[in-house]
Amino acid sequence: MTEPLQGLLETLNLTDTGARTSYDIFTGPSQWQPRGRVFGGQVLAQSIVAAMRTVPDDRVIHSMHGYFLRPGDASQPITFSVARIHDGRSFAARSVQSYQNGVPILSLITSFQEVDEGLDHQIDMPGDLPDPESLPDARASIGDLDHPIARNWAEGRPFDMRHVPSPIYLSVEGGHVAHQAVWMKAIGTMPDDPNLHRAALAYASDYSLLEPILRRHGLPWVTPGLKIASLDHAMWWHRFGRVDEWMLYVQESPNAIGGRGLSLGRIYSRDGLLLASVAQEGMVRVPSPGGESA
Repeated sequence: MTEPLQGLLETLNLTDTGARTSYDIFTGPSQWQPRGRVFGGQVLAQSIVAAMRTVPDDRVIHSMHGYFLRPGDASQPITFSVARIHDGRSFAARSVQSYQNGVPILSLITSFQEVDEGLDHQIDMPGDLPDPESLPDARASIGDLDHPIARNWAEGRPFDMRHVPSPIYLSVEGGHVAHQAVWMKAIGTMPDDPNLHRAALAYASDYSLLEPILRRHGLPWVTPGLKIASLDHAMWWHRFGRVDEWMLYVQESPNAIGGRGLSLGRIYSRDGLLLASVAQEGMVRVPSPGGESA
């Protein structure tokens, strides 16, 4: 197992404080980030794990809706307060508040369901895309650029991510279109616990979802003065898939206006099963002609 993947698993191994009032209280560490802010996918995944700890094993997470309220401090741990807001015959719902310094940084609601039979259909995975093995990984795309953020992209992530048609770390190649695809998988073998795979999928879903907004306007991540942050995140788990096997993350941005951009995503297994759907709106501010961010 690689060091970044081991770090992710340690981050998801929350501590149960044993507090049992009207809430279940857990704590977890934060991963180091070059900008000092908590990675949104990290706190999403940790909140999901906290909610899972309060639900019977026969109920599986199928949806999550959350709002990022404040930037988190990556040098501090996070406290997770879980409210058991509903337990029905087939469904259960949990509200999770994630705190640092006594104030919430993320607020979300999750829903769980007993495995059930029903209608079954999906949108097919796009065809005629290159295999992940034929594409460069982040290390090859970034090369020897010696910058903390670039080195974290290349070496610090627990997921291997390979862009179709190409990444936008340093430049935007090809047409300025509002869609892309990313092959991704964990760098190493995950434990067999299905809930860890579901939480890790939420973690990875936050990496590149806003990139179609930038690609549409020809803006690489290194654009001077670019400010981008996740505002909310919604996710629906449809079918189980292992995150240590290749998955295709198909992404598009239908709209950007007012300093915000919306992106939608679908995550498929390599053999074409639709595993999850994702939606996120983000703040996207670019430098104005005068030099300040819009």
